[in-house]
Amino acid sequence: MQELINARVHDYYWKDDFSCAVTTLKILSEIYNLELQPQVIEAVFGLNAGRCGLQCGLVEGTLLFIGMYGRKKQTDNTAVVALCRLFCQEFQEQFGSMLCSQLRPEGFSPSNPPHLCEQLTKQAVLFSMEFIEKNIGK
Repeated sequence: MQELINARVHDYYWKDDFSCAVTTLKILSEIYNLELQPQVIEAVFGLNAGRCGLQCGLVEGTLLFIGMYGRKKQTDNTAVVALCRLFCQEFQEQFGSMLCSQLRPEGFSPSNPPHLCEQLTKQAVLFSMEFIEKNIGK
């Protein structure tokens, strides 16, 4: 699975120039066979609009996915909220923060090369997949 994730992250970043939130959501949707409506992807682009270093898109993309996939798996809203809270807690424990400004190597500068978070994204998408597998199932 790591090879699939690595390939998709690379392609979504370098061929499509997608944000980490879009990339995460699209990969998880592919792994779990969840069809994404175009309007959802359009909305996710808005999460990256400010690039102000707040909540990481790797977290946002997974939280969106948990909501949609949870519904598909007949999980009620209260349980989805609890799962999202647990994911945030575990993500923070695993990666040290949920803030993009703390996770992104070198922060944000016009001189930064593109897609600085590629390696982190590969790790985070695998982490997200394992969380979903453990807590919601396939």
